Amino acid sequence: MPPLLQVDVDAERLKAEIEQLATFSETPAPSVTRILFTPTDLAGRAYVKELMADAGLSIREDPAGNIFGRWQGSGEGSIGTGSHCDAIPHAGRFDGTLGVLGAIAAVRALRTAGYTPKKSIDVIMFTSEEPTRFGIGCSGSRLMGGAITPETLDALRDDNGISFQQARTQAGYEGDLADVVLAPEQYDHFVELHIEQGPVLEANRLDIGVVSAIAAPASFTIDFRGKGGHAGAVLMPDREDALIPAGILIAAAEKLARDSASDDSVATVGIVQVAPGAVNSIPRHVHLAFDVRDTNLETRESIISELQRIAHSEADARGLSCEVNTINSDPPVTTDARVCNVVADAATAYGLGHQPMVSRAYHDSLFIARKVPTGMIFVPSAAGISHRPDEYTSPEEMANGTAVLATTLAELAL
Repeated sequence: MPPLLQVDVDAERLKAEIEQLATFSETPAPSVTRILFTPTDLAGRAYVKELMADAGLSIREDPAGNIFGRWQGSGEGSIGTGSHCDAIPHAGRFDGTLGVLGAIAAVRALRTAGYTPKKSIDVIMFTSEEPTRFGIGCSGSRLMGGAITPETLDALRDDNGISFQQARTQAGYEGDLADVVLAPEQYDHFVELHIEQGPVLEANRLDIGVVSAIAAPASFTIDFRGKGGHAGAVLMPDREDALIPAGILIAAAEKLARDSASDDSVATVGIVQVAPGAVNSIPRHVHLAFDVRDTNLETRESIISELQRIAHSEADARGLSCEVNTINSDPPVTTDARVCNVVADAATAYGLGHQPMVSRAYHDSLFIARKVPTGMIFVPSAAGISHRPDEYTSPEEMANGTAVLATTLAELAL
């Protein structure tokens, strides 16, 4: 087997481009806030397209706002790489953006090395990986992978009642969303570079994570409703307190995830809304939002089933109503063996320490993997911090991941 192509990545240029993209923000530095289809998001998109064009990529955009920069190959077939550039409120500058700007840097490095791909290479900036505006994550990749219907996506509304269809049209994206869905065998492989967003690589003093599986989320809400009443006037035997079963359920979520047979089980109650919300009034309505994730679908579903059983049981015991609504329920995926092997070989070629690992956060790759053999490359996150302004990955670590990505693309595009 011939040695793998190795490249030199301009770490300082990549750092500068990451920092420049971070200036397109609705909140002051060091935080980054870039919400889908806002003027700030559109300015960030324009900057990404400038970088793509400068790298010699031909640009197209689909009706959902996914941006593609293509390096045309000399033969048949194509591979994809990329990530997202939107950011939740008060986020950091590396989440998602490394996978886009690093991919562009990888193309530059390959061109400098004199490489010409046989298969075309698409650098993709996916629309709205974060669920901030429309309440559902990975809008662009979810649609590309067939995990959401065009009708459902277009009908989603933000807090101001603006639909996805209205927002994309105002941003200049028109056309039939059905055209966004990937055609069979449109890509031979897909690989995403991403910061780990966890502490494993740093703790193990390793440079590269070879992602073997991606955990998937199931999100649902539970509403308890009772009569409420005056905190002093209604005696304990007569109460229909909607907050009591909510508290029991929150504790149950923690215990079920901790006691799960899967090490990757996690359960979070991220929203608790209590009405009327007065210290001297018995809660009459409590709204909870749950996020349960695992790399094992069976254990995840068993946790959800038990939580919902407890909810109904506790509500019935107190004369409360209980309503459960599913937001999304996506299956986890195992990544492609060939992509994983190429990533590992590339890391070895550069003398970089690496290990297989699971992604406990979900990414655009989760949905692309429904139709394309997919892999992911992780680089360290300082202290495992992400989704915060102090999120950090060093220029050297970014360059390491970008070099591994470049070599992986070169090998997959043969």
